[in-house]
Amino acid sequence: MNVDIMMIGHLAKDQIFVDGEGGYAAGGAVYYGGIALSRLGYRVAVVTRLHPDDFHLLDELREAGVQVYATAAAETSGIANYYKSSDMERRETRPLGFAGLIREADLPPISARIYAITPIMAGEVALSMLETLARRGPVALDVQGFVRAREGDALVHKPWPEMEQGLRHVTYLKVDRAEAELLTGLNDLEAAAHRLAEYGPREIVLTQSSGVTVYVDGDIYTAPFAPRSLAGRTGRGDTCFMTYLAKRLDLPPAEATRWAAAVTTLKQERPGPWDGDLDAVKRLLQVLGG
Repeated sequence: MNVDIMMIGHLAKDQIFVDGEGGYAAGGAVYYGGIALSRLGYRVAVVTRLHPDDFHLLDELREAGVQVYATAAAETSGIANYYKSSDMERRETRPLGFAGLIREADLPPISARIYAITPIMAGEVALSMLETLARRGPVALDVQGFVRAREGDALVHKPWPEMEQGLRHVTYLKVDRAEAELLTGLNDLEAAAHRLAEYGPREIVLTQSSGVTVYVDGDIYTAPFAPRSLAGRTGRGDTCFMTYLAKRLDLPPAEATRWAAAVTTLKQERPGPWDGDLDAVKRLLQVLGG
């Protein structure tokens, strides 16, 4: 029953609109990242909360080989994402629902090589959960779920009040360019990574539209994204972070960074989770120098 990576976060029932057209789709890091991990050949468990009427959304994860541990909630979390096809890099978002706090009692009695905390908005995971998981093993954390907060009908980015305490327990940290600047006041990615590392994380994955930058013990590794389209833009950061974590179980940082960029490049070309075409990844790795 033990797994390589245990993911903790809400599965979302999102709305995705491009030029005003779209509809509901499963989402959240546990969805995009969990399926990608399984298709890469790793054992993955997802710990989540959602309304029982939406439990059918978990079927896709199970069919992909993900172990799912779900707790019933009063509502399912969700985010409405609004894009314009002329610029899929930018989106407007608003909250649709919130499934509440994931508690230590919701954790299954299994162990993982990495515990990945991947909430979609603030309030899903408390500081006590970080402390509990850090006693079990290495913790990975996507800071999005601590700085993106519900404020009425809007989602806004705010500093994480408990950041100094929280990052003490984190080994692998993921931020995007905007989050890195929010938390450090620095717009240079390498400088921001060095600053964040001072709080405790040993490895920091920073994403932006052009690619991924990784900081490991003072060294910097980079790899570009080169998608032919951005039709699958939603879930980019989730796919990148989970691919990096998985490959770090087997590979040094430079190679894990290239794998993360290659899988994320292909994921962005098609809506939904990465399709699992390893041959396409290997061909792209040759282009990226892997």
